Amino acid sequence: MKCTQYFLFVRQRPDRAIIKEEWIIETINNPLREQRQSDGRIKKWGYIEEAEKYLRVILLEDGETVHNAFFDRSFKEESP
Repeated sequence: MKCTQYFLFVRQRPDRAIIKEEWIIETINNPLREQRQSDGRIKKWGYIEEAEKYLRVILLEDGETVHNAFFDRSFKEESP
């Protein structure tokens, strides 16, 4: 998994250290929702059953380098 120096630094925080790499990869590969930011970065969300939370992963413009990953308390799934 490619990642930025920022991600490696922030991942040391206790609230981020619990996020497993496999959860990040699963969210990247099978997102519930995906959105491109105005700066070109890509946001992807996934639901992590084990944690019972939604995970937001921010990728750089290349679509593969992880810049950030955190549990998103404000995410709401869209109704069909």
